Amino acid sequence: MVTRCPAWGHPEPSLNSQWLSLLLLPLLLPGPPPALGMEDASFPHLGESSQPPPRACPRRCSCPRADTVDCAGLDLRVFPDNITRAAQHLSLQNNQLQELPYNELSRLSGLRTLNLHNNLISSEGLPDEAFESLTQLQHIYVAHNKLSVAPQFLPRSLRVADLAANEVTEIFPLTFGEKPALRSVYLHNNQLSNAGLPPDAFHGSQAVVTLSLSSNRLSYVPPSLPSSLERLHLQNNLISKVPRGALSRQTHLRELYLQHNQLTDSGLHATTFSKLHGLEYLDLSHNQLAAVPAGLPHTLAVLHLGRNRIRWVEAARLRGLRGLRYLLLQHNQLGAAGLPAGALRPLRGLHTLHLYGNGLDRVPQALPRRLRALVLPHNRVTTLGARDLAATPGLAELNLAYNRLASACVHRRAFRRLRALRSLDLAGNQLTLLPSGLPASLRTLRLQRNQLRALEPEPLAGLDQLQELCLAHNRLRVGDIGPGTWHELQALQVRGGLLGHTECPQVSPQPLHSPAGLPSNSPARL
Repeated sequence: MVTRCPAWGHPEPSLNSQWLSLLLLPLLLPGPPPALGMEDASFPHLGESSQPPPRACPRRCSCPRADTVDCAGLDLRVFPDNITRAAQHLSLQNNQLQELPYNELSRLSGLRTLNLHNNLISSEGLPDEAFESLTQLQHIYVAHNKLSVAPQFLPRSLRVADLAANEVTEIFPLTFGEKPALRSVYLHNNQLSNAGLPPDAFHGSQAVVTLSLSSNRLSYVPPSLPSSLERLHLQNNLISKVPRGALSRQTHLRELYLQHNQLTDSGLHATTFSKLHGLEYLDLSHNQLAAVPAGLPHTLAVLHLGRNRIRWVEAARLRGLRGLRYLLLQHNQLGAAGLPAGALRPLRGLHTLHLYGNGLDRVPQALPRRLRALVLPHNRVTTLGARDLAATPGLAELNLAYNRLASACVHRRAFRRLRALRSLDLAGNQLTLLPSGLPASLRTLRLQRNQLRALEPEPLAGLDQLQELCLAHNRLRVGDIGPGTWHELQALQVRGGLLGHTECPQVSPQPLHSPAGLPSNSPARL
């Protein structure tokens, strides 16, 4: 007979005590017993976390929002996988991508922005059907890649397309055509010729307001451009003519850039610009024009004709331009008879006149009364009469640097009427004495590189607002400065010293700042 030893300290529960525990269990629970088949949703189950699952994001990329994937500047050579289907904004700029796999792009049907700027993508690496599934795409940036032709198809939903700085020689009808929402197209710095731009390139895309075709190989202004255009960039091409009617439908055009081309007078017609009823900015600089174009619209505010071959300004060509504020004629071939008296008088609103680097031997006569800046350096002006500037009492800036002015040929009353003059530049002339009758409003007076031999107090008397006086590179010695010369010049800051050879600030006119409402990057080089 086997004797069972007792379990010390662990008595075996009786059947009655087990039933008692089952009966008391509901009373010990905090709430009612769970119904059959229900689970406690707040309780973490095996393999799960109480935190929300992490957002799917490609390795090394960042995903600041559920709809944004940023993989820029990671030196990627392969299109990243694991991009969420919910992505609306994808940035892949500044990488080393050479191709776009169709199977990866086709998954991202919700994309609105695709940035591929500055990669190595070639046309061979961009399948024809690459963008077919991106039916909501609004912004595409493929600038600074290796494309030789544009994509054959871009989505109808597109608003902005940037294909600049590639090697594109051809675009197709559905690259930019049939895009009713398209607003801006950038194709500058490519290899486009007129043969690569089909006549129906923008058919069905009549909302385009900005088109940049600068720095290509166009030989004439393309026809059939969108009638909705407001800004058209055609600078730095090989354009020698504007075909008749090429700009007849662009009645909303405000800015037209045609500088650095090969335009001649025969390449323009009398009606070339006449239908541009909203044109405000016209840049025709760096061409081969011999005359001011005819038929200019009266809405012009800026007319840039610098660096052409203009010998004579015909008053009739400027008649009606009462709103013109900036006229730039620098570096032309205007001689003694190049600006007849009164030729500029119709320009009643003219603010600035640039005539730098011509062959004028005197200040143009009968200038517009409201003129504020007259820039005339590097001409052949030898005399300044008592009434040469009388018609422009509102002048604030007068630049006559590097002409041939001698003290004996500057009338003592030449500046008397210029009561608003703040800046006077007479550097690089042949003056031996300070001019008389300088206006009390002067803030800046530049006289470096003359032949000054003496400074007397009389010409400087009353110039209590003068802040900058440049006298470097003259023939002054300490004993040539009369007593009391600096007495009233309380605000003066002498630049370059009295007797030294230090240059004063640059005397050449600075690039024109665009008037209000015009782009700050408008080319206006002198």
